[in-house]
Amino acid sequence: MDGLFVCSWQSYRRKSLKAVLLLAYQSFGVVYGDLSTSPLYVYRSTFSGKLQLHEDDTEVLGVLSFILYTLTLIPLLKYVLIVLRADDNGEGGTFALYSLLCRHAKLSLLPNQQAVDEELSTYKLQNVRESYRGARMKGLLERHKSLRIALLLVVLLGTCMVIGDGVLTPAISVLSSVYGIKVAVDDLNKHVVELIACLILVGLFALQHHGTHKVAFMFAPIVLAWLFSIGAIGIYNIARWNPHVVRALSPYYMYKYFKRTGFDGWISMGGVLLCITGTEAMFADLGHFSELSIQIAFGCVVYPCLVCAYMGQAAYLSRNHSDIEGSFYKSIPKPVYWPVVVIATLASVVGSQAVISATFSIIKQCMSLGCFPRVKVVHTSKDIYGQIYIPEVNWILLILCLAVTLGFRSTIFIGHAYGLAVITVMFVTTFLMSLVIVIVWKRSIILAIIFFMFFGTIELMYVSSAMLKVHEGGWVPLALSVFFVAVMYTWHYGTAKKYDFDLQNKVSMKWLLTLGPSLGIVRVPGIGLIYSELVTGVPAIFSHFVTNLPAFHQVLIFVCIKSVPVPYVRPEERYLIGRIGPKEYRMFRCIVRYGYKDVHKDDNDFENQLIFNVGEFIQTEASSTWAPSSSDHSSVDGRMTMMGLPLQSSIKMVTSGLEDSDKQSIRSLSLGTPEIEALQPRRVRFELPRSPELDPDIRAELTELFDAKNSGVAYMLGHSYVKAKRSSSFMKKFVIDVCYNFLRKNCRGPAVALDIPHICLIEVGMIYYV
Repeated sequence: MDGLFVCSWQSYRRKSLKAVLLLAYQSFGVVYGDLSTSPLYVYRSTFSGKLQLHEDDTEVLGVLSFILYTLTLIPLLKYVLIVLRADDNGEGGTFALYSLLCRHAKLSLLPNQQAVDEELSTYKLQNVRESYRGARMKGLLERHKSLRIALLLVVLLGTCMVIGDGVLTPAISVLSSVYGIKVAVDDLNKHVVELIACLILVGLFALQHHGTHKVAFMFAPIVLAWLFSIGAIGIYNIARWNPHVVRALSPYYMYKYFKRTGFDGWISMGGVLLCITGTEAMFADLGHFSELSIQIAFGCVVYPCLVCAYMGQAAYLSRNHSDIEGSFYKSIPKPVYWPVVVIATLASVVGSQAVISATFSIIKQCMSLGCFPRVKVVHTSKDIYGQIYIPEVNWILLILCLAVTLGFRSTIFIGHAYGLAVITVMFVTTFLMSLVIVIVWKRSIILAIIFFMFFGTIELMYVSSAMLKVHEGGWVPLALSVFFVAVMYTWHYGTAKKYDFDLQNKVSMKWLLTLGPSLGIVRVPGIGLIYSELVTGVPAIFSHFVTNLPAFHQVLIFVCIKSVPVPYVRPEERYLIGRIGPKEYRMFRCIVRYGYKDVHKDDNDFENQLIFNVGEFIQTEASSTWAPSSSDHSSVDGRMTMMGLPLQSSIKMVTSGLEDSDKQSIRSLSLGTPEIEALQPRRVRFELPRSPELDPDIRAELTELFDAKNSGVAYMLGHSYVKAKRSSSFMKKFVIDVCYNFLRKNCRGPAVALDIPHICLIEVGMIYYV
């Protein structure tokens, strides 16, 4: 028996190790494309100013020492060993840190979170008592709305800098890789190189709608080939030109560098920080891999290859001072020159592709948190979850990328802009990690201060250097960030004000009861789905429906699509069902919860899933110890119950208007079976099988529910117009009446975003005075 256990354990370890190594291999094509191509432009950007190289190699060794210690302290120590541990159910990135903070403290500006959300399996609150100072910091953030707004703005700033990376990374990577052609062919016109770079960029963005999954398998070999190439070339250059560059491992050369170069050396730090471009991807793409796989890939391959590459270039420069302009390409041995140029171009495309995909994911997360106008999201893979494409954003990125490439025409100026965007994102991560250490991890505030002071000081040094080059290109990420932050916060502000209006103008239960079970009008066969953003109570838009519509459906379901501060919500936990008013009113509430990385697939049979869950709620409510009755009107919603697809049910549905082959494959389906996804909406008829065990009252209500579903479903939306109150300030009127309404008119409407069929849509206009 013991031998069998040992054999099973060894087999499990082999499988686990194999899975980790496979993830580590795949991570090269997604995570490290940008970081691995930084040797193309680091030295060129660093020595682009007034620095001059002397025979004692002080400048070369000093810059190399800064590069080596920056690579060690930021990517290796900060990210690989510390930040990767701050995952949100396996997800990483700026929004993951913000999500963790919002779950452990009441920091969200949209008051639609409920206590029942904490029952989600992905919520994972740590039930550890806070230290006195930790609790005081948490309370300080919760009490002051201005601090919560400032925190949101910091998160949005980091997010917008990532979007700026989506513009600058393709420009600098592709232009740097194509520059190898210019180095080999001296008489080649510079404009031809720029034209080739622009054609590659157009082709890269034009292929985005196909998705990356079809060529993802090729990405990892390309990046691996690139890393091993630059590592081998680096070792060759160290051995041939100057083996003594290993002396740069001593931090003394950083001191000598500043002592000789002074202020010019400080300005050059903006070029040094380009050696860590793409580092944030290790944390942002954590959800696609694992902490251990990223650590293995970086520690065993990426880090040593980059160290060899930078040391090799330094060795070459120490003996060839005049080749700074094209130091990377001129250090390549002639027999392998053109293969390396080709691999460099492919690697730059891979790195750019990963950053563009990350930009799509970031914007989708912003939409989930109500911080970005609704745009079209296309799912490019049926097999790989989360691979998306956003057409509007893709073409905006292309236009901006071409403008940057043709506007600056040099990787040096683009590098100035790129460095500022990169280091700002890292500083935001450092700040949020300091809060996570205290609020989420419940560690000492002194430890958080040490973390922030150590890494924050290093990053602020680079920020100060990058800010000195604002007039030389650094203004680009600042301008992009200001624009996108303004758009995001304006949208979030208008959404929050609209939600506050709904909260303050909810329909009272007394008014609802005076209407009676018929709601004061005729109840006709069918189901009416009334969409609202409220999670409790009846929205004011309902009174407009009652006023304007001559009849209501016999069953009404108030549907709320809500985002919760978790990355994913399991399908069995997605639906939260409750009853509004007495049973005879036949009014229900359904809250459909999504995480910030969940995708709303267009092929979901939403109607069938919704009716199944309402039917399960009716049965569960009757079997529980308490259920709202006609005499219990203390709450509008009664009790909310978490419903999910895997529950058992006696409900059946049969096909209507389908082919015989489809009928044979579908037959009778119980709740939660995977075959539901194969059915087309409104082509399924619900039936309740005859069973003596079913309570007559439950049978009657379920029969009415299914008869209503078979009669048809109508979607009801409020066509809202948002205006600032007359007493509002000029700034608020400008933000709401001009900016917010402009965004609302030019983004996708709620009906389109929710994939509501137009033939079943009913809209009633309403003005929101916020």
